[in-house]
Amino acid sequence: MTKISSLYNVIKGPVITEKSTGERMNYNKYSFFVSPQATKGKIRKAVIEIFGVKVKNVHTLNVRPKLKRMGKFEGFTPKRKKAIVTLEQGERIKLMEGP
Repeated sequence: MTKISSLYNVIKGPVITEKSTGERMNYNKYSFFVSPQATKGKIRKAVIEIFGVKVKNVHTLNVRPKLKRMGKFEGFTPKRKKAIVTLEQGERIKLMEGP
């Protein structure tokens, strides 16, 4: 496995919700879905290498599966891990912001 592909395996994608895109971006915080095995150090390194920004802090949390129904069928959403990355003052991830 090459170095770049392993970094992209750590970060699965951005969290796109009203709270994560609006409120947190005002405080220089960005949310990502990450691999369940990812540590804070790996997440920090991946964000620095992929986006070229300086990371101040990384918080992680595990998202429990939720029960969902579709008619008479029941199932669970997948178990996921989220990371909230705080960037240094003046740093921005341009891909995550609007035009």
